[in-house]
Amino acid sequence: MCDGGFTLSKKVLLFVIAAMLLLGAVTAFAQEGDVLKIGLLTDQSGALTIYGFELEYGFKLGLLYAAGVDPAEYASIDEAMAAVTIAGRPVEVIVRDNGSDPDTGATQARELIEQEGVEILVGAPSSGVTLGLQQVALDSDVVLFAAPGASPAITGANFNVNTFRVCRNTFQDSLALASFATEGLGANWVILAADYDFGRSSAAAFEAVLGGAGVTFVQETIYAPLETTDFTPYLQQVLDSGADAVLPIWAGDTSVTLWQQFAELGVGEQMNIVGAFNSNDIVAVSDPSTIGSISWIVYHYSFPQNEVNDWLTAQYQAVYSDFPDLFSECAFATAQAVVAGIEATSGDTLPESLIPALEGLVFEGPKGTYAIRPSDHQALVPMYIAQLTNLDDASQDFYDLLAEVPAYEVVPPVMLPEGMADRLTLDEEFNAMIAEMAAAAGS
Repeated sequence: MCDGGFTLSKKVLLFVIAAMLLLGAVTAFAQEGDVLKIGLLTDQSGALTIYGFELEYGFKLGLLYAAGVDPAEYASIDEAMAAVTIAGRPVEVIVRDNGSDPDTGATQARELIEQEGVEILVGAPSSGVTLGLQQVALDSDVVLFAAPGASPAITGANFNVNTFRVCRNTFQDSLALASFATEGLGANWVILAADYDFGRSSAAAFEAVLGGAGVTFVQETIYAPLETTDFTPYLQQVLDSGADAVLPIWAGDTSVTLWQQFAELGVGEQMNIVGAFNSNDIVAVSDPSTIGSISWIVYHYSFPQNEVNDWLTAQYQAVYSDFPDLFSECAFATAQAVVAGIEATSGDTLPESLIPALEGLVFEGPKGTYAIRPSDHQALVPMYIAQLTNLDDASQDFYDLLAEVPAYEVVPPVMLPEGMADRLTLDEEFNAMIAEMAAAAGS
């Protein structure tokens, strides 16, 4: 009885196992046609709204380009997006507006994963939101593509292996600035920064890099809330500092007010103002006194001369009746990386498959060559030095390009969390490749 019972149970068990294996094979096969849902977490109502739309528009065009879909063949961007497939999987991009609120962003990300079946997260304009998304992605076992939040902490102190960033971080900004920081701008500086993670992490990066380039900071960084509309008390501190130059680290719509009040209070008459050039719509309403200024910029559509940027520029005008803007480029390149990674895994989005496919990925995007560093998943990209020549060009062609700073000259330090130092060994081949690029450019 016992032997007979064991034999029967064994047959049943083998049958169940065979059925499960068959079901697994069918499920794996069916995944080729399963909809791939991507959650795009952006800001369309808060202080960083202008960057939020750049993220959405650039990302969607990047998907179209990487998937080989010509939007000119469709009646609308939505119809064109419906034709996108990655590794045989139709794609649906679900957009959520978090208004740059970290709690809202985290809640939306969880809902997208748990209720909508999202497999990939992309975002956000706010570094504070992005830091929260990193934990959600890790807890939910999905990959997050951080874009365009620029805090060094995202791929530094807050890094986890589920996070990738194709956009630059502000260490790259500071290294670009260092290339001309001591040329007639004075040796004594003061920083005015937005009081949230982007401002604080970026201020630390600039202090470290510029301090090494010979700049002295005359006092601790002056912080003001991102929502500030009256900068008078903060600018008075700047004026009282006696510095030769002020470095504003700011983002979003209130940048316009900040620069207007720089002019109203005569800050530029007492010291140099050395701030990054911003999005086109913000630059267009700048004070005319800024014309002639020289600074660094992440991207302007008129600078890169390559086929990918030409495509982005033409299609951005055709689809959105506008020109690509500050973060349109890195959103586009992020989409390229998403497609390249998932194509390499034949549609598998699980981190254990996707992470190896993305580490060390090199591809050609709007700014030229992008290379994702394996250890901290930070992309190395070129930067630009430009001079503002006008504020009213109909094509938003506001600059003369003075220099393209190659990616290998603005390599941010690896600043992994404690306990992750062993990941540095992943960069050996990658670093050798970057060194070869530098050597080839110098020959």
